[in-house]
Amino acid sequence: MDAELFPRERAQIAPGAVHVPDWLDAAAQRELLEACREWARPPAGLRTVRTPGGAAMTARQVCLGWHWYPYAYSRTAADGDGSPVKPFPAWLGELAERAVAVAYDIPPGTSAAHHTPPGSSAACHTSPGSSPAYDIALVNFYDGDARMGMHRDADERSDAPVVSLSLGDRCVFRFGNTETRGRPYTDVELRSGDLFVFGGVSRMAYHAVPKVLPGTAPAGLGLVGRLNVTLRVSGFAHGHGGERIMGDSPS
Repeated sequence: MDAELFPRERAQIAPGAVHVPDWLDAAAQRELLEACREWARPPAGLRTVRTPGGAAMTARQVCLGWHWYPYAYSRTAADGDGSPVKPFPAWLGELAERAVAVAYDIPPGTSAAHHTPPGSSAACHTSPGSSPAYDIALVNFYDGDARMGMHRDADERSDAPVVSLSLGDRCVFRFGNTETRGRPYTDVELRSGDLFVFGGVSRMAYHAVPKVLPGTAPAGLGLVGRLNVTLRVSGFAHGHGGERIMGDSPS
């Protein structure tokens, strides 16, 4: 971490939305980066996502566990090469559980995916018959010109907290409200190694990446650009195979 006059401290951005700076140390960042590079290779590798209208998203993406494409999930890279989606590794689910536990100060032995965030009036739960474990990863790669518009992560059938991990260049992360893509929102600078968790009443909050700051990645990481690893609980029943699972709204 760069020397600073005042170290960055964890902050609650909204009820159930917590920013934990420098959660991943340098070694953990390098390990996650190497994993991302392997996941990005074909088959079912890094691809450009296109909206139903044909517009290309500027951030490129690879998925694990379930393949997301606007606005659904499948077990194959349906909008890519059609290959089976890469498996979601158990260690990544364990990382997500630890992240939620740290963000919400959850006592040992408590399931993070079903925990009610501080200040939240809504419990996090999954629908009957669904898996309580984290089982989806969306890995987004941003170059210096990439950005992500205001959207909600609304295509899952679970309201378990979303876990977001940042690697590489810093970015402006805009965290909004659950009703509109406009104000009120809060802009947070996310840096390499930062953790951001949102659940409870903030689970369906709109959020965006309006700007990436090129050249701000840690020198020893070896990454040009920004990677965001987003971990989610699908809430889908087992045994869907390659079936398309429709979401409720754009993500």
